Amino acid sequence: MEEAEQALELYQLDYSDLILLSSAKDSSSSSFQQIQRLQLITQTVMENLGPTGPGLIAVKSVPVASNLRRSLLPLARKLALLNYEDQNRILKEHNLGSDVPLKNLDRIVSSFASQLNYNRTDMDSTEGEAVVVNDDIERHKDELSAEFENLQHDFKELGIRLMEIGLCLARICDGVIGSRELEQSLLESCTAKGRLIHYHSTVDNCIIKQAAKRKGLSNGRCPANGTTKASLQRALAKSSCGGRADLWQQWHYDYGIFTLLTDPMFILSNDQEFLSPSGHTYLKIFHPEKDSVFMVKAPPESVIVQVGEAADILSKGMLRATLHCVCKPVDLVELSRETFVVFLQPAWSKTFSLLDYPAERLKSGYQQADLSAKDNHDAELEPKDLFREIHNIVPPLSLRMRHGMTFAEFSRETTKQYYGGSGLQSKR
Repeated sequence: MEEAEQALELYQLDYSDLILLSSAKDSSSSSFQQIQRLQLITQTVMENLGPTGPGLIAVKSVPVASNLRRSLLPLARKLALLNYEDQNRILKEHNLGSDVPLKNLDRIVSSFASQLNYNRTDMDSTEGEAVVVNDDIERHKDELSAEFENLQHDFKELGIRLMEIGLCLARICDGVIGSRELEQSLLESCTAKGRLIHYHSTVDNCIIKQAAKRKGLSNGRCPANGTTKASLQRALAKSSCGGRADLWQQWHYDYGIFTLLTDPMFILSNDQEFLSPSGHTYLKIFHPEKDSVFMVKAPPESVIVQVGEAADILSKGMLRATLHCVCKPVDLVELSRETFVVFLQPAWSKTFSLLDYPAERLKSGYQQADLSAKDNHDAELEPKDLFREIHNIVPPLSLRMRHGMTFAEFSRETTKQYYGGSGLQSKR
């Protein structure tokens, strides 16, 4: 059960130290104590992101990020609950798209995405375009548009902040690894992908279905207002993740270089913010070194940085990709989860080399885990059963990566292995 979950307190890197460590300035003017302190921080960062660590850290005290997070994240739920016509109009108005089928009334996640550029000049021009559109819309739509007035600005501004953190961290890791592979790979890609994500509560899905039914768009049934908690939980079972009502997102690896996430926000169906019921983020990871699963606990309003498989490969195994999922508190049917994520990846044409990459790591780390029972628990599953379940749905790196493969080829093969017609999670 949730109370029995092991919590992992993330290592906290202060933003000011991140900037100092990534700076190219001569350190000769620094005191001996300062140099020692920064060396210790670098060592600790690499330990947490490396083969013996969990594969993620938290960056705290990021300028402006807290205000942007508080402005942007509540819009995820508001967007997800709009009717399709209004939703589509708002997304177009703010140059956003989606990588999930928003017409699917049974979806348990809504994701609103946009490309982010390392060059900020495009941001200023698109803001002007959005204002023109706002001036031209019909009067009865003005109020709705005003509610999302800052959507594009906040999305891009927060995205740029997270991209800068990723670049700084890549530079720090490169300094230890002895190359510029990570930073150069990010700069050569020129772009990243930002996603504003709403993880639906059970009540959210009922609201969406009831609204669609009133428009004659749905044959699906959902309990009416005032029905019992048990009725809502039965509705939850019909819209679960891979048959798991306690998951918003199944176990997987991100296949880019770094994934940067805001500390999530939890919102009730009355639009009120709600503190995490368990005190953690509901992001769960598998820790290969400890052969256990942990719930991630991050400082409030921090930025979580997670290692992807591309960084694992480019660093020759000096960084380790993070196997993770997103859990859902099944007893809290009115609680949704909001977050903003930036995926940093190499250029699509980037070619991977497996020379000097640890052969045993091609099994993707998890597969090396002992399937014997440990002291940790994952909801209702015994550890041995959980490990077998993960093994069955997470394709090993050896099946998705070949020497000389481009990032585009790796991306396609990974997506196919997870979600394709015969993918391990295609029917989940």
